Amino acid sequence: TSDIHGNVLPIDYATNEPAELGLAKYATIVQKKRQEHPHLLVIDNGDLIQGTPLMTHYVKEHSDKPNPMVSAMNHIGLDAFIIGNHEFNFGKSILLDAREQSNYPWLSANLLDKETDQPYFGPPYLIKTLANGIRVAIVGVTTHYIPNWENPEHIEGITFQDAFSTLDHWVKEIRKKENCDLLIASYHGGFERDVETGEATEQLTGENQGYQMAAQIEGIDILLTGHQHRLLTGYIGDCLVIQPGNNGLNYGEIDVELKQENNQWKVTSKNAEIHKVVGAAADPVILQELEELEQSTQKWLDQPFGKVAGNMTITDPFQARIQKHPFIEFIQKVQMDVSGADISVTSLLSNESRGFSSTITMRDIVSNYKYPNTLVVLSLSGRDIKLALEKTAEYFSLDKDGHITVNPDYMYPKPQHYNYDMWEGIDYTIRVSNLKGNRVERIYYHGEPLNLETTYHVVMNNYRASGGGDYHMFKDKPIVKEIQQDMVELISNYIQKHQTIQAIVMNNFTVKI
Repeated sequence: TSDIHGNVLPIDYATNEPAELGLAKYATIVQKKRQEHPHLLVIDNGDLIQGTPLMTHYVKEHSDKPNPMVSAMNHIGLDAFIIGNHEFNFGKSILLDAREQSNYPWLSANLLDKETDQPYFGPPYLIKTLANGIRVAIVGVTTHYIPNWENPEHIEGITFQDAFSTLDHWVKEIRKKENCDLLIASYHGGFERDVETGEATEQLTGENQGYQMAAQIEGIDILLTGHQHRLLTGYIGDCLVIQPGNNGLNYGEIDVELKQENNQWKVTSKNAEIHKVVGAAADPVILQELEELEQSTQKWLDQPFGKVAGNMTITDPFQARIQKHPFIEFIQKVQMDVSGADISVTSLLSNESRGFSSTITMRDIVSNYKYPNTLVVLSLSGRDIKLALEKTAEYFSLDKDGHITVNPDYMYPKPQHYNYDMWEGIDYTIRVSNLKGNRVERIYYHGEPLNLETTYHVVMNNYRASGGGDYHMFKDKPIVKEIQQDMVELISNYIQKHQTIQAIVMNNFTVKI
């Protein structure tokens, strides 16, 4: 599995309807597979502990109790766990508690302690000797791009070494010293090139290095990947690669056959498939263990916080990005109110966001704002703002009929709608038919053209403030203020304070052909 994102129970928290997903169902599948296959290895590739209201509520109110995701994996019986980037979102205390509670090893070849230069979370690799004497090496690495996204406090004292070069080193070491018969590399990261053609599919930032790993590191039999939430299997050279999607909707299954020749085991075949968890019964032990926390979570989610005067529902996410929407304006108001900044940046985080109906509950808040982001106020020049607007304008392209549509780069191989920003406190026009880099035709601040040399205070989430989404113009800019409460808390506080919020729009931006 990879990118489970807090999905342990078979439920969609946004609708409160049953759903065919989660570790409780996967646990039943693993139990059945163990009966069929005595030589079974079970590996999770990271982004486990963050992503659902259950985990948000656990961290806020119940963190003195066992971590529900770790408890589920302990019950399943993991052989190895690799750290994902979202493991850091709740801070180091929650992360280290999760590691302490784990009955399985955390593999962390490229995340090092700054003081000792030793792996921070666990060993680089492990050797599993199966009953028939077959020696399997599992080595784990994590995308080293995390410092570009994460709150610096959450990663203090940790060095993020290049994942490719680290894996290359350890594969050589394992092949030289361990006499292993099968080598599995598990990488919380994805592919920077098309698996079949080798053509570049994204800017080569180093966030994803899976293709380079499989193509250039000799000695990897199987490369497990994640991070991009894709469903894929295939070969890059002789290396079998797989990525099993996200949210516990699917799992990957790899079958390997080995034959003994001259007292040496040789891999004769390897095959990967992805299966849905549809139809599996939820494991009763996991359901019982989580019953109390789930009831508390549901009570929290159904709390009404306030009312909406007017219409703040989102029926078309594309239209909500191309024309100012009351929900987006509301989020901007929250950010500006708590920060004191008069320019704000936010995104419609997901195409599943539905805005607010007439009564707002915590379920509405967390289903619309699903990331544990905090806020940062940066000091930016007018030139930085212009560069950022040009970057966000790349979200759009024109289709064959000349109509505005979403740039395919923001949909494939992974949807990245959250990397399209909308701004408040300035007026601007985007003309999509212009060449990239020259699409923003006018920017006004308080009725005057934006001065490229003047500095302005701009509030945005911590992911964007650190340069996340390739907004390099924000990286390492002076921080004016940090608001350490997460956005779910800030939104709920604002609604509680105002009781009724107005669904109004000030049209400050235009997107034209």
